[in-house]
Amino acid sequence: MDLLLRALRAAPRYLWGGFGALASLLLLLAAWEALARQLGPLALPPPAEAAAALQRVAESGVLYEQLAVSARRAQIGLALAVALGTGLGLLAGLSAGAALAARPLVTVMLGTPPIAWLVLALLWFGAGDGTPVFTVFIACLPVVFGAALQGTRTLDGQLREMARACRLPWHMTLAEVYGPHVLAYVFPAWITALGQAWKVVVMAELLASADGVGAALAVARSQLDSAATLAWIGALVAVLLALEYGLLEPVKRELERWRGAAP
Repeated sequence: MDLLLRALRAAPRYLWGGFGALASLLLLLAAWEALARQLGPLALPPPAEAAAALQRVAESGVLYEQLAVSARRAQIGLALAVALGTGLGLLAGLSAGAALAARPLVTVMLGTPPIAWLVLALLWFGAGDGTPVFTVFIACLPVVFGAALQGTRTLDGQLREMARACRLPWHMTLAEVYGPHVLAYVFPAWITALGQAWKVVVMAELLASADGVGAALAVARSQLDSAATLAWIGALVAVLLALEYGLLEPVKRELERWRGAAP
């Protein structure tokens, strides 16, 4: 009941934020329409033409099939990166020596472009699911690991001393002392990694797979079908917006309320 009441009280503010996002999307569509009139339909089809192409793809059933393939690959790679990156980052953050040793590795992994990992993945895993999954995993891992490491290292020393003085078990120390603070760092990193996962999986499919959204974009490119290209891009954007505003934003608001960070 309390959760329902909090959700009802937060609904006006949440809806107002949604109106702001809708206004920005409408402004983007207006700019798209104006630019399409200047460049012509071959270079940049207008929004109506892209929407018609999206409707045709959706009615054929191919849209949902390819989105499901890409979503599965992105989710597997992201889940592995979140689980391993958060756990290893937390463990490394507990030791100053481990933190110092890990930072150069994080820098190297962040500085290596995903396309380089994709080439290696092609050599290791071939053209199956392994290549996009591995590329997503290796691209998202340093983002999550670095956030967990930073969150653990920046914990207030007095809280650590209090946990030691009270002789809290290690699992209670992690859950009650480190957990809320580290979560403030890793949750935004998880959101960033989600967007990164979709971008990387599409790139990997474009170059190395016969199915998925990336492969569909490759077909549209080979046919010089700009409307279909924009239709697939629009479908991806719609999925990401639905995930952010339908799932992640409510969770974020609840976490901020719990931490007392939100007004």
